[in-house]
Amino acid sequence: MAEILASLRSLMTSHSPPLDALIVPSEDYHQSEYVSDRDKRREFVSGFTGSAGLALITKTKARLWTDGRYFSQAMQQLSDDWKLMRMGEDPPVDAWMSDNLPEEAAIGVDPWCVSVDTAHRWERAFEKKQQKLVQTSSNLVDEVWKNRPPAEINPVIVHPLEFAGRSVAEKLKDSREKLANEKARGLIITALDEVAWLYNIRGSDVSYCPVVHAFAIVTSKSALFYVDKRKVSSKVSSSMQENGIEVREYGEVSSDVALLASNQLDKDTGLGSGQNGVCENEKCEAEENSNDLTWVDPASCCYAIFSKLNAKKVLLQQSPLALAKALKNPVELDGLKNAHIRDGAAVVQYLVWLDKQMQEIYGASGYFLEGKGAGKKRSDIVKLTEVTVSDKLEGFRASKENFRGLSFPTISSVGPNAAIIHYVPEAETCAELDPDSIYLFDSGAQYLDGTTDITRTVHFGKPSAHEKTCYTSVLKGHIALGNVRFPSGTNGPTLDILARIPLWKYGLDYRHGTGHGVGSYLYVHEGPHLITMRQQARNVPLQVSMTVTDEPGYYEDGSFGIRLENVLVIKEADTEFNFGDKGYLSFEHITWAPYQIKLIDLSLLTPEEVEWLNAYHSKCREILAPYMDKYELDWLKKATEPVSA
Repeated sequence: MAEILASLRSLMTSHSPPLDALIVPSEDYHQSEYVSDRDKRREFVSGFTGSAGLALITKTKARLWTDGRYFSQAMQQLSDDWKLMRMGEDPPVDAWMSDNLPEEAAIGVDPWCVSVDTAHRWERAFEKKQQKLVQTSSNLVDEVWKNRPPAEINPVIVHPLEFAGRSVAEKLKDSREKLANEKARGLIITALDEVAWLYNIRGSDVSYCPVVHAFAIVTSKSALFYVDKRKVSSKVSSSMQENGIEVREYGEVSSDVALLASNQLDKDTGLGSGQNGVCENEKCEAEENSNDLTWVDPASCCYAIFSKLNAKKVLLQQSPLALAKALKNPVELDGLKNAHIRDGAAVVQYLVWLDKQMQEIYGASGYFLEGKGAGKKRSDIVKLTEVTVSDKLEGFRASKENFRGLSFPTISSVGPNAAIIHYVPEAETCAELDPDSIYLFDSGAQYLDGTTDITRTVHFGKPSAHEKTCYTSVLKGHIALGNVRFPSGTNGPTLDILARIPLWKYGLDYRHGTGHGVGSYLYVHEGPHLITMRQQARNVPLQVSMTVTDEPGYYEDGSFGIRLENVLVIKEADTEFNFGDKGYLSFEHITWAPYQIKLIDLSLLTPEEVEWLNAYHSKCREILAPYMDKYELDWLKKATEPVSA
C-alpha cells in the first residue's frame, strides 16, 4: 500500500496544476454501487473491499470514509498508512477537506467517477477557503495500477417480454411524454440498471448484477445505446433496430452529449422514423424547438458528462426511469413471487442439510433441540467452513428453474464474524462452523423472473438468554414493520422506527438501513425508495407494487450478529376507514423460510405476534411443500409447528 501511495503522490506533484489531494471514489462511470473488478480503484489503493466508501490521499495523509455496515471490516483491512473515518461519527469528507486542506488547495478527482450532486456539494464546501475541485484528464489510479484487469467482452442479452412485462416501445413512449412535460429535449441515462430496464436487455459486465456497461440518450426523435459494439450480436442489433434504437460505440457518448446540448444530435444521427411515440408533425416540431433543457439525474450522472452541457439549460432531477422501474408491472410481480418461492425452497433444503451435517460432524444438538455440543468433533477429516456451506447453498439455488447466479456475495458468518454487517468469507481465512455459536447467512440469487434477498439467523446448540432476547427483539421489529398499515404518501424514513422500537427498549440498535427496493432480474439494491433513519434519503413515497426489504438486526462486536430479512411487496390495505381520502397501504411478504423457534423467547411475544408467526409458518409449509422430498418435508413441518406464548 505504501508503494501505491508514494506513486500516486508523485503523480499528484507532477500534475498540472499540482494536486494537494486526490479523491478516489468507489463508483464507476455510472455511479454504480457494485462495480466490475477493473473499476475497483478505491479497493486497489486502500485494501478495503467493502462496496461503499471513499479514499482521500493528501501529501502526507490517507483517509478512508465508510458507513456503519463496514466499520469492523475496514478496521481489519486498512494498513497503518490509512485512517478510518466513520461516516455519521467523524466529520464528512467535504467538511474535512475544507477544514484540513490549505487555502486555494487543488483537489483532484476523475470527473467520470463522481456524480453531479457530490461534485457540487464538494465545490460548495471548498468556497470557504477558495479551494478548487480539479477534474483530472486521466485517472491517476489507472496509471499506477500495473496489472489492472482488462475490459471483458460479455454479450448483451435481450430480456424477453415474458419476463419484462412491458415492451421497449411502451417504455420509450412514457419516457418521451415525461420529457415533453418537463420541456426537456433529451434525457441522458447513465445508471446501468436504468439502461437495462428501458431497452429490455441484460448482461454480465458486473459480478452479481445482470447489467451492461452502457449509456443511453432518449430524445423526442431518437433513442441511442452506447456500448462496446463487440458485445452486440446480430440478434440484439435487429431487436434494437426494430425498436428504433441506434447502437453507437461506448466512447461516443461524450461527443454526442455535446451535440445534444447544442441541439445538433438528432440532425447528426438522421433518426426520426416515427416509431415508438416519435414526434412527426409540425406542431410537435415547434414544441420540440421550445424544449431546450437536457435532463440528467444528479445522483447517477457523472460530472464529466454534466460538464459538457450548458449548466443553465440542464434539468437536474431524478431520472423518470427510477420510479418507473421501481413500480413493478403484474408480470414482474408474478415473476418475483415465483422466484422467491423457489428461492425459499432452496434455503429450507440448505437448512435441512446443514442441520444434519452439524449433528453428524460436530455432535450438535441441532436446529430443534437445545443442548451444548458434544464438545468434540466426531470427524477430523470433514469440516464445514463459512465458504464450503455457502457453496452448498449456491448449489441448492442453482438446481432451481431460471437460476442465473447469485445476486451478491453470500454473507455466511459464524459467531464474531456475524457481527461484521457485510462480512464476506474468504476460503483461506474463513471460520469453521461452531455448534455453540450463532450462524447468520444473508444471501440471494438472480433468476430470469426475479431477484431475491433473504437473511436468516440460526443456532445449532444452546443459545444464551441474551442471544434469545436479542433475536426476539429483532423478530418483533421485523414483524412490526411487515404488518404496518400506513397512509398513501408515506415515505420509508417515516416507518423505519417501527423496526427499532423493540431493540431501543433494551438500549440496542443497528447501524444500517432497514429496507431497500429489489430489482426484477436487476440490482438487489434498487431505489429510489428506502426505509432508513437517514432523513436525507431521497424522499420518495412508498407506492403500490414497489418491492422493499424488511431487515432489522443487532450486532455485538466480537461475539455475534443477528439479522432477519424478507422481501415485501406494497399493496393497497383494506382498512375500515379512509381518513382524508388518502387511501392506505400495507405490505405482503413474498419470502418464505421459517424463523428458528429455538432462538425466540416466546414470553416476549404478544398474542398478535404469535398469531402472525403461526400464520406465516403455516403458509411456508403450504407453499414450499411441493419442492420438498419426504425427509425435507418432515423437517419443514417440525420447523413450522404452531407455538403459543
